[in-house]
Amino acid sequence: MTTTTTRSTSTDGTQFIAAVPARPLGLVRHSLVMARRSLIKTMRTPEQLLDVTLQPIIFIVLFVYLLGGAIAGSRHDYMQFLLPALMVQNVLFASAPTGVSLNTDIKTGVFDRFRSLPIGRSAPLIGGVLGDMIRFVVSIVVMIGFGYILGFRIGTSWPETIAGCLLVMFMAFCFSWMFVLLGMIVREPGAVQGLGFVIMFPLTFGTNVLVPTNTLPGWLQAWVKVNPVADAMQAARGLMVGGGPVFEPVVKTLIWSVAILLVFAPLAVRAYRRKA
Repeated sequence: MTTTTTRSTSTDGTQFIAAVPARPLGLVRHSLVMARRSLIKTMRTPEQLLDVTLQPIIFIVLFVYLLGGAIAGSRHDYMQFLLPALMVQNVLFASAPTGVSLNTDIKTGVFDRFRSLPIGRSAPLIGGVLGDMIRFVVSIVVMIGFGYILGFRIGTSWPETIAGCLLVMFMAFCFSWMFVLLGMIVREPGAVQGLGFVIMFPLTFGTNVLVPTNTLPGWLQAWVKVNPVADAMQAARGLMVGGGPVFEPVVKTLIWSVAILLVFAPLAVRAYRRKA
């Protein structure tokens, strides 16, 4: 039988450790409770969702009406090309605040209280990531809904479109662990946010999000071909509007996502345990 270690401090300052038997699937249950806490915190401060509600609208209007006529000759055609890739970009940007939120909880002492509870050490991290997935859902709904108002239309089927959205959400979930690790090792929430933008800008803008790959200079085409975000954008286009390859970019996106998860999730949990 596995146990969960709980560290407590008596009134005279003496620390003692108690071992509490772990229940089956305890980590899953504890993580879901922490996810519910994160979700409630977000719902009580809805201004945290401004970046996933206003930013997609601003990006669609800005890029479609600024670049649509010049690049595609038709704003509607450019909307069909742009929106799936822009959805990938915005959902990945929405994963960055997860690390900021966890870093804030650490600085305010909330995680010290979690460590005194008989729960899995990684439960607060897993719960925080799962709770913040509501941001991905809101970003996708706003993006597709506002796109429809401006003329975007799905060119495949709703099951394929939903599959594309789930693929993007899974990739963002995996990317979130990069920012969880940053939240564990960086001292200030502002620094986590700043480093997050430094990481995400070349990954999301150094792609074919705005223009086709063959119009880019050679060195940038080479970067796009190895950029996992570019594969995700191509997969989203194929699943949502059709007319392009689907199987290969979907497989590459899944492989990249799983690889990122397997690397950064253990590192984030290890960094959190060292803080304990």
